[in-house]
Amino acid sequence: MSENSRQFWKRSSKLPGSIQPVYGAQQPPLDKSFRSNHSRVHIRHLKNRKASSFHEFARNTSDAWDIDDDGESEEILHSKSYQTLGSKMADVTDVEITESNFRMPEENAGQTVVKSVSEDHLQRVPADVSLTRKPLQKLQSLPFRPLIPLVARISDQNASGAPSVTLREKTRLEKFRQLLSCLSTDLDELRKCSWPGIPRDVRPTTWRLLSGYLPANKERRQLTLERKRAEYFGFIEQYYDSRNEEHHQDTYRQIHIDIPRTNPLIPLFQQPLVQEIFERILFIWAIRHPASGYVQGINDLVTPFFVVFLTEHVEDDVENFDVSSLCPDTLRNIEADSFWSISKLLDGIQDNYTFAQPGIQKNVKALEKLVGRIDGQVHSHLQKYEVEYLQFAFRWMNNLLMRELPLRCTIRLWDTYQAEPEGFSHFHLYVCAAFLIKWRKEILDEEDFQGLLMLLQNLPTIHWGNEEIGLLLAEAYRLKYMFADAPNHYRR
Repeated sequence: MSENSRQFWKRSSKLPGSIQPVYGAQQPPLDKSFRSNHSRVHIRHLKNRKASSFHEFARNTSDAWDIDDDGESEEILHSKSYQTLGSKMADVTDVEITESNFRMPEENAGQTVVKSVSEDHLQRVPADVSLTRKPLQKLQSLPFRPLIPLVARISDQNASGAPSVTLREKTRLEKFRQLLSCLSTDLDELRKCSWPGIPRDVRPTTWRLLSGYLPANKERRQLTLERKRAEYFGFIEQYYDSRNEEHHQDTYRQIHIDIPRTNPLIPLFQQPLVQEIFERILFIWAIRHPASGYVQGINDLVTPFFVVFLTEHVEDDVENFDVSSLCPDTLRNIEADSFWSISKLLDGIQDNYTFAQPGIQKNVKALEKLVGRIDGQVHSHLQKYEVEYLQFAFRWMNNLLMRELPLRCTIRLWDTYQAEPEGFSHFHLYVCAAFLIKWRKEILDEEDFQGLLMLLQNLPTIHWGNEEIGLLLAEAYRLKYMFADAPNHYRR
């Protein structure tokens, strides 16, 4: 890495182990007020002044997730663009690819969206209303785009309204139960079965096994659970009181600020008892990993594990469930299992959160190169209007697309990530590429910097379900098969 590159990422950065505020990790995606008759931004004017550091870019680029007044909503339209990474990024030698254009299969017209209980309080979607992107307005003027992330029916719900449990799903569920009941579970076969999705009833145990939290030997599982749960609460007794000590106050304060921002539109995560659980999990993880410390965005990554392990004890939809109705021991088990599971996940992607965040640097640059090969038209369009990949893809890498998808879709996505080798690191790159190209028509329709950035930071996925995630994963697997596994053949 050159001296200029080191200074670029080092300037204004904090020491390892300290809090690392990151761009795009503060608030949930809510539409901002935006009048279509605004004068267009002069692109060259936007580029006159370059951000001199990553943190300066973060401060000067308005967060598309903020909930604030109309004045602040326009800041992003006049933000300083981020200095192109170019040679400042680490070279990615494992992604050698060639040009070819493709399109994700279009969503079936006339699909009926099965709504969750949480949407009962929202206005119904008129039959003649199109879901194509329009200029962003206030919430009251957008009945066709509900904003609450739908947690309900996360088990096997499809956006098309198909029955949640089919004969095929019953057969798959029986296959999972047979695998899990074996004296020694065949993890390779379990991964193969899990790739297209895991039934809700067996998802908690399957996730524990695929993450490496539980052993394949069935006889050792209960003893392992008891030992690991006791170990976690030993950490609580040993370290949690230190949150008020001077050298840990900044970390705890930032966690305490971020927890209420975690899925604020879902009642489950606004319960004080749940927020206390998240605070303990994140604080203990942070002080046990001083190389990175707590980074904004890690709070989001706990939520899928918490919801999945909660469904083990809740038959109904969980988004409005009162966790205080559970017995204390059950809640303690959910907390400990969530801690060890997020620890296993972060062990594989910790480069994303260490000093200078080299993992994200590498992945954003790799995504740029990948999109340049698979859809040169989209890549050139973004370059034409000087939209930097970091301005939208940083959040995709930092939060693993959690801020772009409803939580039910994230859980389905993570079924495959758990089953795929290096799913949360390597395979996620191809999912991001497929996700970007999914919106190629909408991207090419935008012809200015502000329109492109607003689109890419507010993609309309609220009605997505298993079918859309399945198509996305299939396209990502195709890209991985073509490019990652045959780099020399596809070299330019």
